[in-house]
Amino acid sequence: MKRKSFIPVSMALAAMLLTQCKAPQAQQTSATVVATPAPVMTALTKGVGIDVPNIDKSVSPCDDFYQYANGNWIKNNPVPATESRWSSFNEVAERNNAILRQLLNNAAATTNAEKGSNMQKVGDYFFSGMDSAGIENAGLAPIKPELDRLNAVKDMKGLQNILATHQMHGFGPMFGSYVGQDDKISTQYALFVYQGGTGLPDRDYYLKDDKRSQEIRAAYLNYLRNMFTLLGDSEKQAVANANKVMSIETRLAKASKSRVELRDPYANYNKMTVAEFQKLMPNLNVKTWLTNMKLGAAKEVIVGQPAFFKELNAMLKSVPVADWKTYMRLRMVSSLASALPTAYAQENFNFFSKTLSGAKQMQPRWKRMARSTDGALGEALGQLYVEKTFSPEAKAKALTMIKNLQAAFQEHVKNLDWMSEETKQKAMQKLDAFAIKIGYPDKWKDYAAFEVNRGPYVMNVLRSRIFEYNDMASKLGKPVDRNEWHMSPPTVNAYYNPSMNEIVFPAGILQPPFFDPKADDAVNYGGMGAVIGHELTHGFDDQGRQYDHEGNLKDWWTKEDAERFAKHTAMVDKQYSGYAPLDSVYVNGQLTMGENIADIGGLNIAYTALQKANAGKTDPKFDGFTQNQRFFLAWAQNWRNNSTDQALRQQVLTDPHSPGKFRCNGPLANMPQFYEAFGCKEGDKMVRKPEDRIRIW
Repeated sequence: MKRKSFIPVSMALAAMLLTQCKAPQAQQTSATVVATPAPVMTALTKGVGIDVPNIDKSVSPCDDFYQYANGNWIKNNPVPATESRWSSFNEVAERNNAILRQLLNNAAATTNAEKGSNMQKVGDYFFSGMDSAGIENAGLAPIKPELDRLNAVKDMKGLQNILATHQMHGFGPMFGSYVGQDDKISTQYALFVYQGGTGLPDRDYYLKDDKRSQEIRAAYLNYLRNMFTLLGDSEKQAVANANKVMSIETRLAKASKSRVELRDPYANYNKMTVAEFQKLMPNLNVKTWLTNMKLGAAKEVIVGQPAFFKELNAMLKSVPVADWKTYMRLRMVSSLASALPTAYAQENFNFFSKTLSGAKQMQPRWKRMARSTDGALGEALGQLYVEKTFSPEAKAKALTMIKNLQAAFQEHVKNLDWMSEETKQKAMQKLDAFAIKIGYPDKWKDYAAFEVNRGPYVMNVLRSRIFEYNDMASKLGKPVDRNEWHMSPPTVNAYYNPSMNEIVFPAGILQPPFFDPKADDAVNYGGMGAVIGHELTHGFDDQGRQYDHEGNLKDWWTKEDAERFAKHTAMVDKQYSGYAPLDSVYVNGQLTMGENIADIGGLNIAYTALQKANAGKTDPKFDGFTQNQRFFLAWAQNWRNNSTDQALRQQVLTDPHSPGKFRCNGPLANMPQFYEAFGCKEGDKMVRKPEDRIRIW
């Protein structure tokens, strides 16, 4: 799907949603930085400042600042058995979870809520998920009609007809599709199709021949076999079916582009007419598929990866219908495993969480169901959440910070020594056009068309998916809605959307330690300020820079500036590709390029904004640290993290974000301001040679 840039590492509390709301108009910026009141002269405590007890003073800040700032936290916060990683993002999410649990329990207990109200829907959805006895007693009965429909398929025509149903239900067979903004015409919605259909997190799990990849494939085959056994297949048939699924998915993986290749927006934009797509996919019967997908009005299709669809077309002819049915049965049940009886959920956990990520135990049911409810009814639940957690004063202060960061970015652009005036003017135009969304939507999503009952839970899940799909598909042919959000308010995350040219900060992340209206500026700018700067910089990273101020994929750079930019990004690639979180496991500097650029730029911009906001003020020490030291400590403590080895390996292979230690130390190693704050000298491990220091934005 179309790329959006997210700040943390897989730490969204809720699933990304397609939502309807009213956003602020594009914010105009100026070079004026708004001053904030002087901080209160009191010691900062946990939640409103630097976590001093987390600092490991046995480590020199100039040798390993991440370890210096977080060493005691790392020692005292092992990864819980229910998790694969534990970080500051998890800590915020835990506080949010406690609030959500209370809200959800109250909603579920409100049995007299008006039918169709948000309270009724939120309460009944959560209740149905918490009804473990009801889920066990129901077994597979709720989805038996879908299983029977698939079993009744006799030929390719029948398979083509049911394919649309499975895709609309989110089972993920064969390939993906969605309706979103046309990358080159940001005022229009377009239909996109893209590679997919595999069960493992990345194509390389199917293709690499190292020991770890072989072990994962063996464990995945065991998972497939166990799922088929649960579905009633004999042991012999379950083994055969598992091999059939693996064969289909391996062919799809071989035809897929790598994650680095998927980062090229031009290479993954291939617009063609429906007739041309039919010519590429004659074995799909495209017109029937579009009609069944409620997209019959589509005239054009943007094909992400034509070579993938060419191979899929060949597979539709060569793979027996019976094997496709076996594959689609597995995709259906695997997709719904967490909403089915415990045996299915446990098998799913054993492979995807335990084997792949290193978690030892399932999260408690209430926590899993809170996440599910937020994913299905994020803005209904979000209305309850923001009433308790996000004041108008907090929103106003966050907006002030954002405006200050924009002004600092403007100053950086004006002072660039590698960019021409022509390109600078267009960069300023784009920066001025950024839309800003803070906390929660101005207009909440309407869930009237989503029917929610107190059970069966799996049917609520399916209706949620159909509701979201219908909402998305209905956009085709309509004017682009620039008011929608793609995260719910409780989400501990933030994003930049290049097609909207917008930055979005849910209330869930505008919480301590990232942001606290009671904390002093140094802490807020080192925390949330750097997050804001990160998202702003995404508009100018190696991908975001290719979109103009209106969100169109359009080259607005001079050839010479683009070449100079490429030289800077090559330095980013070299620096981060040298980092190894585990022995012989290195960060992929190409995959993480955009996030690394955003981290480096975001921290530099936040530092400038802090200096301007507090210009002329005294520099009191809190807990023995100067303003600049507190700024860098807040930044470092953003990224405190413990991970299982399995999670780190998976992150390096699949995640565009570098591991937390390198997100912390990487930008700092390029900043003379950091050296000065902590007295670092040439020869210290955190100090890079002048010719190696990176400064893009």
